[in-house]
Amino acid sequence: MINKTAIVFGATGLVGSELLNVLIRDIRYRAVKVFTRNELNIEHIKVIEKIVDVEDVDSYSDLLKGNDLYICLGTTRRKAGTVDKMEDIDRRLPVRIAKAALRMGVQNVALVSSIGASASSRNYYYRIKGRMEEDILELEFKRKVILRPSILLGKRNEFRLFESLGKSMVKTLGFMLRGKREKYRGIQASLVAEAMVKELNNLNGRTIYESDEIAARVH
Repeated sequence: MINKTAIVFGATGLVGSELLNVLIRDIRYRAVKVFTRNELNIEHIKVIEKIVDVEDVDSYSDLLKGNDLYICLGTTRRKAGTVDKMEDIDRRLPVRIAKAALRMGVQNVALVSSIGASASSRNYYYRIKGRMEEDILELEFKRKVILRPSILLGKRNEFRLFESLGKSMVKTLGFMLRGKREKYRGIQASLVAEAMVKELNNLNGRTIYESDEIAARVH
């Protein structure tokens, strides 16, 4: 299908910024609607910026008209302040956005989760991501794609200490991760973005992709 409209949330993040570049280059999309709190100042004929209070979904739900929804939202406990607030952003907000988009006729959704995501995990981060996945999978989109990347490699606009330490470790020891452990290797955010678009448009693809499978899909 061509002449599609993509809807993007989280465009200022590591994967989201790469995703914008992928969508701009993709001839299947004639328009890319970006919902964000602050202007991105991207001058491209495809890009339509919608400056909104992202958490107030009801205030802009009627603008969620398009074909494919891409969600790259996420935060840290430190930035959110509490685990509950983090769950608001990492679980409840993506689900509210997805439900609103579905009501407006959006047919497909792709989103970034995390390696280790599990609703039954004892780790609050993995549990939040797992519950978010379950909620999204219950929605009646025609195509649903969930990507579970390991530590994301690339340059962020913000500094995250533990992620930075993790990146250094996976870069140094990544060659030791083989077989079933290969999915724990770091992965370039650009690869995750490419896989999101490729697999959402792959009608014969699967729903959930682990980190090593993401890399394999775009190589």
